[in-house]
Amino acid sequence: MSTTTRTLAFVFLVLIAVVIPAASHAQGISIGIGISIHTAPPALPIYVQPAVPGPGYMWTPGYWAYGEDDYFWVPGTWVLAPTPGYLWTPGYWGFAGGAYGWHGGYWGEHMGFYGGVNYGFGYGGVGFEGGAWNHGVFAYNRAVTNVSGSVVINNTYNKTVVVNNTTTTSFNGAGGTTAQPTASEQAAANEKHIQPTSEQTQHEKASLANPQQKASVNGGKPAVAATPKPGQFTGKGVVTASKAGAPYHAANVAAKTDRPATATTKSNTVNTNKPATSTNKPATSTNKPPTSTNKPATSTSTTSNKPAVQNKSTAKPQASKPAPPPKKTTPKPENHSKDQK
Repeated sequence: MSTTTRTLAFVFLVLIAVVIPAASHAQGISIGIGISIHTAPPALPIYVQPAVPGPGYMWTPGYWAYGEDDYFWVPGTWVLAPTPGYLWTPGYWGFAGGAYGWHGGYWGEHMGFYGGVNYGFGYGGVGFEGGAWNHGVFAYNRAVTNVSGSVVINNTYNKTVVVNNTTTTSFNGAGGTTAQPTASEQAAANEKHIQPTSEQTQHEKASLANPQQKASVNGGKPAVAATPKPGQFTGKGVVTASKAGAPYHAANVAAKTDRPATATTKSNTVNTNKPATSTNKPATSTNKPPTSTNKPATSTSTTSNKPAVQNKSTAKPQASKPAPPPKKTTPKPENHSKDQK
């Protein structure tokens, strides 16, 4: 192998080493801030935590996610950590630049920043007080965790937790929490992370598929606020919200109907623009028929105007095609001339 070839190979490997981490980091950002909405998410509903279903399960609090045209509630649930020693940093909505962006949650060795949102049950806005890892075994803090179920949990302790943020706001920024990342939270953000497990992803998809989880349907008080395990929306242990975290006004629903336009514009810009231009064309075509007949123009839609105005109006003029008869009379003089000959 020549010196030039070895040099090029080395440069190629260096580029791979640089680009791949950058790409994965960018992917994390795209996942973290995947959508922006112009109306604030509803307040966090009030609900109780179902009992831990077994040793090793970690509590992941419920949150408002956004679907095609509305916020929907993803119930809090118990999930097995992807690896011992890892903690769950919840996602949160952040308000900036006139829009609400979603920062996705992740697993990591240390707790990161989750907007200062008080999700409850150990997630008071900063850190996690619901339990701690001890030599590969997770111990639960009875002060903020429900371990009163039929399952025997031996690894427990009791530590009083004081939470200063008692609001039910579900976002960070103007009008919501004002928390800023601490030095330790910023450091945790740069550590190795694991994205939500497949169970968590399926749990969110199941919530999206359930119309009752939509904020416009449940008024901020979801029928399924928490579940004992991911995807379990019925049966023993499923918890209903006792009330909405704050009054849910119908005005919010009207505002939501404006957001799908912005959401679909981002994902289907071409599709949404085409109907706009196509609807403009009928508008120009409907201006023409009114000049000939005003009644069809005031009747209904452009589709009904086209056959009513164009076909009928043009059909009657064609009925006056006595133009051909004059042509038939012209040959008669020619016949008369032949008779004269």
